[in-house]
Amino acid sequence: MITDLVQIKRLGEKAQPENERFGKHLRRQNFPELRFRRMAEEIEEQIDCRACANCCKVAETDITKRDIERLAKYLRITPKQVLEQYTTSSVFEKNETILRRRETGCIFLDGNDCTIYDARPDTCRDFPHLMRGAGSFESRMWQMPDRATYCPIVYNALEAFKKITTSFKTAVLK
Repeated sequence: MITDLVQIKRLGEKAQPENERFGKHLRRQNFPELRFRRMAEEIEEQIDCRACANCCKVAETDITKRDIERLAKYLRITPKQVLEQYTTSSVFEKNETILRRRETGCIFLDGNDCTIYDARPDTCRDFPHLMRGAGSFESRMWQMPDRATYCPIVYNALEAFKKITTSFKTAVLK
């Protein structure tokens, strides 16, 4: 299990083209999603996301109306104040609202701790989106090659998925 963030970045970037091809392959094939989910759960259990917090340091956080309302209640301010003080527009998606960022990451990140953990946006609750998230597992695979460059869970899960998929191909071809 690789957890060193420098190594994850280097290896994830090196494997990015292969991971993109793998994601496309999975979308075209029948694959053992339940087995992938179990593997992802096992890997997720071994890595403490709150000790890493790299996703909070490097990724944009989409925020929904529901998230804004939850944050407003938690912070004891109005939804309008949440929008004004804590959100901005995405650099990548023009009409998408995201949490503001500082040089060190998400505006709510303090070291490796989320200061709004109990009220964090759904995208944070579901991260890294291997087992939870909008859409099917298969439809979320397109995001994984990029996430494998900064998330130890995603990097290790993709490597494990590729191994079992290869062994499945070998078993079927024999």
